[in-house]
Amino acid sequence: MATARGGVTPARREKVRRIFERFDANRDGGLDRSEMAALVAAVNPSVHFTQAQVDAILDEVFRSYADFIPDPAVGLSLAGLLRTYDDGAGDVDRDFAALSILDPATDPNSNPSPAADPDLAPDPNPRLAPAWVSSPNHGIAHENTWRVVEDLEFAIRSRIRASRSNVVAKDSILFDGFSDNGWSTDLSRELDRNGAFVRDENSMEFRAFLKQLKEIRDRVDRAPTTEEAFDGHMAIGRTLYDRKLFPEALESFQRAVELRPSDVRPHFRIGNTLWSLGRPSEAKESYLIALESAEADSLRWSSLLPQIHVNLGIVMEGEGLLINASEHYREAAILCPTHYRALKLLGSALFGVGQYAPAEKALEEAVLLKPDYADAHCDLGSVRHAMGDDEGAVLAFQKAIDLKPNHLDALYNLGGLFKDVGRYHRAAEMYGRVLAVRPDHWRAQLNRAVSMLGAGEAEEAKKALTEAFKMTKRVELYDAIVHLKHLQRKSQVDGLGWVVVVAAKFKLANEKTTDRKYVADALWIRDLQKTTKLGRFDVSLWKKEMEGTEIPGSYAGNRVPQRSIRKAALEVLLRKLLSNLKVESFQGSVKAIDEKIWAVLDVAGSGKVDLAMFFAIIAPICAGPPEKRKRAAFDALMWRPNEHEAQGQIAKVDASVYFRYLRVIYFGSQGFTDLIEVHGGEEENAKVSFREFLSMFDDMDHGFGILNTLVKLEAGDRVHRSRYSCAVCQYRISGLMFKETTSRFCLCSSCYSECKVPSAYEKEEYKFKECQIE
Repeated sequence: MATARGGVTPARREKVRRIFERFDANRDGGLDRSEMAALVAAVNPSVHFTQAQVDAILDEVFRSYADFIPDPAVGLSLAGLLRTYDDGAGDVDRDFAALSILDPATDPNSNPSPAADPDLAPDPNPRLAPAWVSSPNHGIAHENTWRVVEDLEFAIRSRIRASRSNVVAKDSILFDGFSDNGWSTDLSRELDRNGAFVRDENSMEFRAFLKQLKEIRDRVDRAPTTEEAFDGHMAIGRTLYDRKLFPEALESFQRAVELRPSDVRPHFRIGNTLWSLGRPSEAKESYLIALESAEADSLRWSSLLPQIHVNLGIVMEGEGLLINASEHYREAAILCPTHYRALKLLGSALFGVGQYAPAEKALEEAVLLKPDYADAHCDLGSVRHAMGDDEGAVLAFQKAIDLKPNHLDALYNLGGLFKDVGRYHRAAEMYGRVLAVRPDHWRAQLNRAVSMLGAGEAEEAKKALTEAFKMTKRVELYDAIVHLKHLQRKSQVDGLGWVVVVAAKFKLANEKTTDRKYVADALWIRDLQKTTKLGRFDVSLWKKEMEGTEIPGSYAGNRVPQRSIRKAALEVLLRKLLSNLKVESFQGSVKAIDEKIWAVLDVAGSGKVDLAMFFAIIAPICAGPPEKRKRAAFDALMWRPNEHEAQGQIAKVDASVYFRYLRVIYFGSQGFTDLIEVHGGEEENAKVSFREFLSMFDDMDHGFGILNTLVKLEAGDRVHRSRYSCAVCQYRISGLMFKETTSRFCLCSSCYSECKVPSAYEKEEYKFKECQIE
């Protein structure tokens, strides 16, 4: 390549682009060593290079212009080739003529329409322009802005050291993650091709960069029109954002907002930047502003609206609000039916709240639109496993692994499926593959130990468990250890022997002993209490929130007055009250509430629930003295719209409906039809006082008289040391204990409720006395 240097003109740039395209044989956007060697030979037809000479030339080019080689396998970019000519490494005009390419100055079609031939569309600034400049609604609109971007790119490259660590943080759901054509990229598992830049704010180089940045911004501020200044600050912000210089990018976008407050783009970009800075609450506010502005002129912002919904959904999902997130993902998919990532995110969110059928449909549509979408295949496998379709789940997981052999989620979840169905060797193999990629994955190590134990390889299980212990002391480890102990004790219990006897053989020694049926019901309610996490929070908090929420009254289809609230709004309210729960725990809580409580309150599927009835139903399983729980339930029912106000009383029909709901939700002994039959025999204007309500509440067969037993179980969970062991399961007994009066053996509440007794004590009748261990 000859030594000549030309000015930076559009015609010159177009010549370089055509040279580049001539030798980019595989159309991957770069010139690798073989393609670059062909270029060197072609522009020097009279010179016969040896292989050693060619290698020396290529080594020098690839070393000197490493910043323009994002991927060695792809090679030198178009911007890099232009830079070689700018640096005098070649003569553009001579090389162009040597290749006999039609000169764009005389070519009648030198500026073909991008719509007619997108591959031939001229790059407006191939030297340093990032990819986003050609995207709709976000590209550069003014010629002077090109020079701003070039100067800023030069300042960044010359003043700040680039980081060569390409892997994005593992815990990032999205990093820059927002492209501009109504799509977003899940960068949590991708490489950052551009590379971030190291921030050393105390270094002389960084201070020099900030000084140059200020000069560039000042120049933009002196632009002749507001539109040009806006264009400049947006371009500066985008360039800084792409280099992960988020604080500086935020300042530029904020300047753009000051110039054009009603423009959607800077608000959207501020949201992206704030998310990247770890400020999700502020990011959500910016997205909401962008959404409101975009919806006011939806035709203009049609390509951006789906992405606003997607990004807003991702932020809400980060807060644990899966129901709210799914609404935004659904809206994005409606606005852009081919938005496969919105469909994938929608399916994942619906799976998180237990809506498996619509989740499966959304994920199937996502993989139909993008068959190589490994993450969607993985989530589809999880949904199918939850629905009991293990064969379909295995196929989906395997497809994800075929597409990405090291897909950790697919490998881990497939291991879980194999473990659940008893294929322990295959499960251990999957967990081993996870550990090969992530040796510090303690959950995989722990589950591998469980699988090895299930496969009968006790020594290998012991080694895996020891490794898991070394990795973490987290609370999840305790649950797995309990599972291992249970498997070990099971063989011991089988050796001792136990039998299940008919319930009629269990007699009560005195009236203070709880019947085993009521204990079984209380244990089920206690499990629900733990799953929903509602037992952790004092009932008075719910009461205060209920009284501070303004919702207008309405009527249900059966003309029962109520105050309805959308599930999405109620999810936000629950998040406020359960703010000290971690995101995953809160999502599990909402899933349980949706499946067990909202499904009954919203049997018609309207997406709304009666807020007062909801508060009344959860009151008995919240924390606090039993008297406060009952009072909170009564006060919640008083909050319902009442056409015939009565001081300190509630409508009898409301009380009847309430107790029917309690029986359906917490006992499962009555069907939905029972709720409709309440109104026929009730006096229309009958009232119930608090004293009468308590009498109804304490009824064991029609109310919630089981509350006292539930409270005993709650107290038992706080007992950490006990000298009593169950004669059947051999576990230490805490809380309720049932002692057989003649044989003197003791049962835990679980074995007592299931009518289990040691085979050595089998007889015609057993009398049990209830004891409370504290």
